[in-house]
Amino acid sequence: MVVRTVDLRSDTVTKPTEAMRNAMANAEVDDDVLGYDPTAQRLEAEMARITGKEAGLFVPSGTMGNLISVLTHCQIRGSEIILGDYSHIHIYENGGISTLGGVHPRTVKNNEDGTMDLDLIEAAIRDPSFEICYPTTRLICLENSQAHSGGRCLSAEYTDKVGELAKKYGLKLHIDGARIFNASVALGVPVHRLVQAADSVSVCLSKGLGAPVGSVVVGSKSFIARAKILRKTLGGGMRQIGVLCAAAFTALQENLVKLEGDHRKAKSLAAELNKIKGLKVDVATVETNIVYCDILKGSRISETELVKTLEQYGLLILPEGPLRVRFVLHHQISESDVHYAVSCLQRALAGVAEENGDK
Repeated sequence: MVVRTVDLRSDTVTKPTEAMRNAMANAEVDDDVLGYDPTAQRLEAEMARITGKEAGLFVPSGTMGNLISVLTHCQIRGSEIILGDYSHIHIYENGGISTLGGVHPRTVKNNEDGTMDLDLIEAAIRDPSFEICYPTTRLICLENSQAHSGGRCLSAEYTDKVGELAKKYGLKLHIDGARIFNASVALGVPVHRLVQAADSVSVCLSKGLGAPVGSVVVGSKSFIARAKILRKTLGGGMRQIGVLCAAAFTALQENLVKLEGDHRKAKSLAAELNKIKGLKVDVATVETNIVYCDILKGSRISETELVKTLEQYGLLILPEGPLRVRFVLHHQISESDVHYAVSCLQRALAGVAEENGDK
């Protein structure tokens, strides 16, 4: 019988705090589709201020935020965007840019640190003189932090260089900033500086910050005006959304200061996992709240078997491909939870060794 649950599947699994629930119950609301919800306006204005952009738009999810941003920049079907082959938009968002927008993705290899080589980005830009055959490149997309690379952070200097490249060719730059606050805290650089070169950013509030729902897209006033129409088209136009925005605003106030602790606990977890026989973590690559752990081939257990074994102890994690699992820290994970997670892994690997007669 499981007597304790430690959920490290994602930072999206957090439960609303009492303060969030109180804020939701007492939120001042109106019809946001008509543009009158005061709590939504307050949150959108604050997110625009934090990111250094002119305006913001609350959307139900990060996937919708990215989709709206891409389609707003690429209003002509058959447009092409350049993005990382490990990017969330390319892998985990149901191919929505193609399915719904007729936008063609052109991938560039993501390096281990989440960047894409600048020369490869430039080489991927289509030659407009051959538009009789080529799609037209209109947008470059970055992701910061880069989840599939283990929460690695893109520096402001790197992003600036991509922005300069985009301007050189008359392109726009969008940043998937699902965990931009994590990147900001880890780098010690304000969010507005990290996204200064971007024409648009999608910022998730339900990951590291722990809000129950929502993201905010930011950009110029004209960009957000067009994005608002697309939000309605995609079914994201909601009415009294101040109820949701109130929780998100509280999350921003409560949990931004906790991200540094999440990162510290992630690094502690990584170091301890790396000491367990049969597991390997590249500790130096753990920059934020995500830890990828490799299972050595001689361990005689697959990632799926390990996940199922850990479930019996109440430790929840996700498989991340062959012989790899993922742990994500968040504000509702304590130091004690980290120690418990390590003990569960030790027991699981020791049990496998005993079953195989290893000493």
